[in-house]
Amino acid sequence: MSYAIEITDLKKSYGNTEVLKGISFHVKQGEIFGILGINGAGKTTTLECIEGFRKYTSGTIKVKGKIGIQLQSASLPSYIKVKEAVQLFTKWKKADTDTSLLYALGINDLEKKLYTELSTGQKRRLHLALALIGNPDVLFLDEPTAGLDVEGRISLHNEIRKLKEKGTTIILASHDMSEVETLCNRIAILNDGVISFLGTTGELASKVGKRYMIKILSEDGEKEYSTGSIADSLLKILEEYKRKNITILDLKINRGTLEQHFIDIAKG
Repeated sequence: MSYAIEITDLKKSYGNTEVLKGISFHVKQGEIFGILGINGAGKTTTLECIEGFRKYTSGTIKVKGKIGIQLQSASLPSYIKVKEAVQLFTKWKKADTDTSLLYALGINDLEKKLYTELSTGQKRRLHLALALIGNPDVLFLDEPTAGLDVEGRISLHNEIRKLKEKGTTIILASHDMSEVETLCNRIAILNDGVISFLGTTGELASKVGKRYMIKILSEDGEKEYSTGSIADSLLKILEEYKRKNITILDLKINRGTLEQHFIDIAKG
């Protein structure tokens, strides 16, 4: 098996506080790998150590090939033009300008605009375009669709899939569980500095167990119930409503979402 990234027993401490407590995982070449975690779990520190932005206390990190990074929070000089930023990064990376990529991300329409004039979504697209200059082998995406409208999200997801088809390895950090479920081959969930789950989203659902959400709208308002057995729970709920003589106006049953499974694992 050929790996693009190999992390072994990675530890990071800030003074006496141990943020990463020895995490290990491998990312296959051409894989979209999601790194998830609630605030304070160590997700950002892990990414920064792999990207080379932060020194780690111990362990080993191996990354194969050129990397591109789209940070969650990034900025350029306010009065640099979009075209100038693209030219600057192209020259810095000693690469050719990929006009097809600029068109796909809508950057060509923004060439004459100043950075300070761009919307949040436009800045996200520009940062991604700059990260992709030079055709990196490994691409880090931190909340790539934050601030994008529906059309922008769909367009960006299509570009990410095309990159995967070309063999680019992608590390995706996102709070959008539908995005993770749609794009990622495997995910790692961090909890208090350790990996509490590593595998596919299907394996995550299996580990947590089947869950269903029962929503009941009555004259007293809406209530939501979580259960692993629809038949048993629904019968008891309906009997309770009947006993209290409460009129039910609507009833919905949904399968447990990836977000619910994530919360179960991330919070132990």
